[in-house]
Amino acid sequence: MTFHETLLQILNRFSETNPIFLWLFFAFSNFAENVFPPWPGDTVTAFGGFLVARNLPAFGWIELITSTLIGNLFGAWVMYRFGQIFLDWAKKKEFPFKDSIYDEQSIEKTLAWFRKNSILVVLFSRFSAGIRFFVSIVAGMVKMNPILFLDVLASR
Repeated sequence: MTFHETLLQILNRFSETNPIFLWLFFAFSNFAENVFPPWPGDTVTAFGGFLVARNLPAFGWIELITSTLIGNLFGAWVMYRFGQIFLDWAKKKEFPFKDSIYDEQSIEKTLAWFRKNSILVVLFSRFSAGIRFFVSIVAGMVKMNPILFLDVLASR
């Protein structure tokens, strides 16, 4: 079997997949991209656009956009909550080499800058997978208004 035939077989299999599973697949992919930045969520979403362009009867632009949006919001929310929990844990917990990675003065300086620029930072971070991962965590650390955080994410 040639590469071209294999590729067509894969595309046909995706085209025949239940639309609910496709929706869940693209939502999970975008969730994973937020929680595990090396995951190629944008590439998977571009593949979803390719599937939509094939005019599948039950999976169109609305399904792709909603699955992408829900997956992104849920993934960002998980990292936001992680940021809230992690900073409190790091302050209270004693662990080896804490002094070399946890400097209260530097952290407070960084968090103050983030509070001042949070909306712009969150908005622009959505365009870079590696950055969006950390920005969601820091937004949780500074306890950015959760409704504002999700609103800025959804407006992307």
